[in-house]
Amino acid sequence: MQQFLESNEFFNQQHPKLENWLRQIKGSNEREKAVSIFYLVRDDIRYDPFTFLEGTTSLSSDFCLNNKVGYCIPKAALQVTLSRAIGIPARLGLADVRNHLSSSKLDKLLQSDIFTMHGYVEQYLDGQWVKSTPTFNKELCERANLKPLDFDGIHNSIFHQYTADGNKHMEYLTDHGFFNDMPLSFIKKNFALHYPHISIYFCNDFIGERKC
Repeated sequence: MQQFLESNEFFNQQHPKLENWLRQIKGSNEREKAVSIFYLVRDDIRYDPFTFLEGTTSLSSDFCLNNKVGYCIPKAALQVTLSRAIGIPARLGLADVRNHLSSSKLDKLLQSDIFTMHGYVEQYLDGQWVKSTPTFNKELCERANLKPLDFDGIHNSIFHQYTADGNKHMEYLTDHGFFNDMPLSFIKKNFALHYPHISIYFCNDFIGERKC
């Protein structure tokens, strides 16, 4: 389990702002603390899918701590980082999903309703790996008529298939499995494969065709 407790540049346990977040974690056991972490990340970091255009730096837990905003991967990275910092083994999961509620602005940018490299989290609790995704904050869900995901630390909590009024929401297409570290080359490859038309806009050598 040691590999799922380590700190690095993407799951950075040395960030100066992390201590304040750690003080906000509540609970008397690992399961309760894992649940507390989920809600902290879900609602205290605003979801913004366009931050992925910032490139490699946007993937890390540091990005969320510095900006209080992020998309699915950095929000998952922060959940992993907080978990590891208090001794809960945690790892990143990646999947390709079809978002039936994607905005027209995002659809225009991606030219696709498929979002590759959707990030989720697996935490090791009470002898089993439990999945959750803290991506959509409560305020955003309310605006989209979508019930925000809850998490009890026992059952997997991934996106609902339908909105509150019965319309389709998130459809999982391919699960790429879990990673103990940020699989940067794998992420680059998939973004280039799915969105080649916008690769020139990526900074920090995220795709490899341009640097800021």
